[in-house]
Amino acid sequence: MTAPPSAFDVVIIGGGPGGYVAAIRGAQLGLTVALVERESVGGTCLNWGCIPAKALLRGADIVALVRDAAVYGVDAEVRSVALGPNVDHSREVVGQVVRGVESLLAQHGVHVIREAARLLDAHSVGAGGATLRAEHIVIATGARPRSLPGIAIDGVRILDSRAALALRETPRSVVIVGGGCVGVEFAYLYRAYGADVTLVEHGTHLLGEMDEDITTRLEESLRNAGVEVVTGARVEALTTHEQGVRAVVSREGATRDVHAERALVAVGITPNTDGLGLEAAGIRLDERGFVAVDERLETSEPGLYAIGDVTGVVPLAHVASAQGIVAIEALAGLEPAPLDYDWMPRAVYCTPQVGSIGLTEAAARARGHRVRVGRVPYATNGKAAVLGAREGLAKLVADGDSGAILGFHVLGEGATELLAEVGVAHTLESTVLEIAQTVHAHPTLSELVRECALAATGEAIHFFQPRH
Repeated sequence: MTAPPSAFDVVIIGGGPGGYVAAIRGAQLGLTVALVERESVGGTCLNWGCIPAKALLRGADIVALVRDAAVYGVDAEVRSVALGPNVDHSREVVGQVVRGVESLLAQHGVHVIREAARLLDAHSVGAGGATLRAEHIVIATGARPRSLPGIAIDGVRILDSRAALALRETPRSVVIVGGGCVGVEFAYLYRAYGADVTLVEHGTHLLGEMDEDITTRLEESLRNAGVEVVTGARVEALTTHEQGVRAVVSREGATRDVHAERALVAVGITPNTDGLGLEAAGIRLDERGFVAVDERLETSEPGLYAIGDVTGVVPLAHVASAQGIVAIEALAGLEPAPLDYDWMPRAVYCTPQVGSIGLTEAAARARGHRVRVGRVPYATNGKAAVLGAREGLAKLVADGDSGAILGFHVLGEGATELLAEVGVAHTLESTVLEIAQTVHAHPTLSELVRECALAATGEAIHFFQPRH
């Protein structure tokens, strides 16, 4: 095999959804690109995050569908369910997706170097025994799950998300620490496979950054499914013993022990900056330890950029990809539009799904908007009835004076697929009136978006709105 050149227009450290997208965009712009990745391309998202997790959740949905198959005249008694085959399937899906990314990188002429990387200075990267020179460097090393003080994740009894994705046997019981996206999705997964689940969240609601109308309904849905949801609580200690784990949970001045076979700690991330040589390149970190960047994703060192979870700015895969494009276009001399982080879609793939884009009602009011809200229950939607998915709520937040769309929040079947329409409408500066005037196909879940716009104008058709 021919050795790669030692000089490039840009060297990207990390091949996750930020790094590999940046590499492809750079190649499209005619840059010579090296992508240095110590593990598999695709990063955490494709290998140990988004893709395998959603494959497992698909299995959980199928389990639920089969259990309800009698409604459709299908005699399908469920004698047992096993997590192991679903894990095998999720790894096959990962392999397919990773091979697709590898093919794309090769087709674009990106030099992929499978080594750990270290910054030697602002224009040099050490990768294995080689030194790579570049006019620009992009740091895309991502982040990893963090723990809480005094809690040691051993990967056997106390798991992080990566260990949980490889767990082949459903635990009889599990305590999940953290009610964010990861905690909620695993709570749904384990409960669908028959585990007793206790979900502990320090905040007053699950998914704390999302709209309260949605999160309160999600909590009710999880409780109805048999998950014990404990909010406003802290895990003071988490220890292991021969039979499992013991969590000491405090809430409103009272403390109790929760015993389970396993625990999952899902309390956020810490950046992958250890041993990266940031000091040698003169890169400043923010107060949380993430790489500080400006709106063009440039670090404190001119010509050196950082994207994705290592920056701590909305740590989501699609945000990393968007940042990768902005960073590459900026270093190539273009003028990319800055990203509006309020309008980065957030998606949670439990059932019912949760989707959020734009400002919540509370955030919109806090910013001084005179808010107009359109709320539509899923039970009013014909496609939801067809799918047997009448549980849920869609909510559009708009400015009461201009009709500008401020946010959209939804709990229910297909919720994550409904976000893009509202995102495009915002980008095009559409108003609620313009959405209301747009005919949507019937029967579709997308009609919920239009009905929300009608409701925001006081003209809902498919449910009664008292006039004030």
